[in-house]
Amino acid sequence: MDAQGRGRGENIDPADQWVLNPNTGEYELRLSPSAPQSPIPAPRGPRNTGAGNPRARSASPDQAPERPGRASPERETPGRDVPPQRRRRGAPEEPPGRRGRKPAKGKKAKKVLLWTSGTVAFLVLATGVGGYLYLEHLNDNITSVSDDGASTGGFKKDQAINILLIGTDKRTGAGNEGYGDKGSEGHADTTILLHVSKDRSNATALSIPRDLIVDIPDCPTQQEDGSEKVIPGSIGARFNTSLGQSGRTPSCTMRTVTELTGIKPDNFMVADFNAVKTLTSAVGGVEVCLGKDINDPDSHLNLPKGTHRIEGEQALAFVRTRHSVGLGGDLSRIELQQQFLSSLMRELKSNDTLTSPSKMIKLAEAGTEALTVDSQLNSINKLKDLGMELGKLNVKNLTFTTIPVVDNPAEKIKATVVLDESKAPEVFDLIRNDVSFTEVKQQQKKEKAAVAARLKGEKAPASEVRVRVLNGGAPAGSAQSTLSWLQVDQGVSKSENGGNAPAELAKTTLEYAPDQADQARRLAEILGLSGSAMKPGESVTNSQGLPAMTLTLGKDFKGAGVSLTPPDKAPDDIKKSTADKVVCAE
Repeated sequence: MDAQGRGRGENIDPADQWVLNPNTGEYELRLSPSAPQSPIPAPRGPRNTGAGNPRARSASPDQAPERPGRASPERETPGRDVPPQRRRRGAPEEPPGRRGRKPAKGKKAKKVLLWTSGTVAFLVLATGVGGYLYLEHLNDNITSVSDDGASTGGFKKDQAINILLIGTDKRTGAGNEGYGDKGSEGHADTTILLHVSKDRSNATALSIPRDLIVDIPDCPTQQEDGSEKVIPGSIGARFNTSLGQSGRTPSCTMRTVTELTGIKPDNFMVADFNAVKTLTSAVGGVEVCLGKDINDPDSHLNLPKGTHRIEGEQALAFVRTRHSVGLGGDLSRIELQQQFLSSLMRELKSNDTLTSPSKMIKLAEAGTEALTVDSQLNSINKLKDLGMELGKLNVKNLTFTTIPVVDNPAEKIKATVVLDESKAPEVFDLIRNDVSFTEVKQQQKKEKAAVAARLKGEKAPASEVRVRVLNGGAPAGSAQSTLSWLQVDQGVSKSENGGNAPAELAKTTLEYAPDQADQARRLAEILGLSGSAMKPGESVTNSQGLPAMTLTLGKDFKGAGVSLTPPDKAPDDIKKSTADKVVCAE
């Protein structure tokens, strides 16, 4: 049923393992034809994890055998639905008057859609959500690796989400002997930073070229014995060496992305070659389009021009091919992979998948076996929660783009790329500031207009602006340098240094009382603050006992006099595509 086999019966459809127990009215999982009916199986005992062992199993808190207040396996779990099953021969009819377990068709489709929300996380985050059908059984499938403190500590439901998706070229599993570098520990061969907006209305999938020259920082890394080892960094290295080489784990790739983009990922997910094969087979294949005949002996892809449904080995060949598309390099292969992921997303979101218990169970099994996740995301419940957030997206508002790069000018024979400094910083700013790469909905436009309205109206003279300046995450000395600039260069004489803020902020904010709005508009104009940085609230008392506003310099502060107004849309010259569009590879 999956690449690893796991000893499961190859001829048993997973959907047929759910049977109705006439005594309880519950659908229950039968793991073998001879096994007695039983509730969802309890997870196997926890195993030791280790950062250096990518197949170490996670011991999740969700796996505790019994906890106070937790329903036992025999009790009904509210909200759990299972695949509908025909009545077994000889089994009695369901007692009259008992509430049926099978919801109405429309309601069921909606619930299944919620279960499979993670489809937008590309390589089977959806299957973690589909695994909600039998959570405890799938918990033991999950492999986790320490995040080594490189993440934010995990995604939060009320904030924007940044997930680092890593595809490795490590040779694992049966049938993969001919792929990847022989003897390699695995590289960060395909890497995507998935940013999901705070309001869940849009997302951006930013591909990071494997041959991009970057600085890899020192990486504190947990070892198998629990000790910590600092893996030395590298200056001017290929991005793909941030994983696997010199003992580097996915947390090091996470640190490298933070160093490169200024965006700290919340979580990471790692998939190998088996993920592409097993997942595409689980959904019955995905459709791709070729604008020309392709016969690539390196990837083993041989397909004529036109539309094809591919799965398994053929799907893997498709995402690996590069010599026969575009300019024959990694950047062309990235575009091919983005087309493939868009198609996979559409397939996972389709009714054929969402309403098929058989497909959902196969996806759950394949997905939890194929992925390695960070230690903050090491249970089905956590995957389900993340999937529920990601599932609010519409594929038409999911944009694929690639970090803008240029050929490495230091090379005569072009093999690597470097950042396009004229474009890449703006792309990073857009993501950091949660700006959509697609056209926003009308409601979003109204909300943005309401925020922008805070800047409109009368402005008080600079000499009347009273403000306390606090440092809330900006470089040391920023409050004093800003104060001096305000007083000497801008005429804001009634300003003072308030020291350090109680807590660090990601973004600079200006809090003011309603009767200080004219002062706030003047200060925002001077500082180059956007309407979103203005926070109507309460005033504070300054050193003279007079009401004053509070300016807190956040981590985004770039220096006195440097505008903090973020871009409000993606530039027109950034190459991008959305997941709802079919693109034919040339």
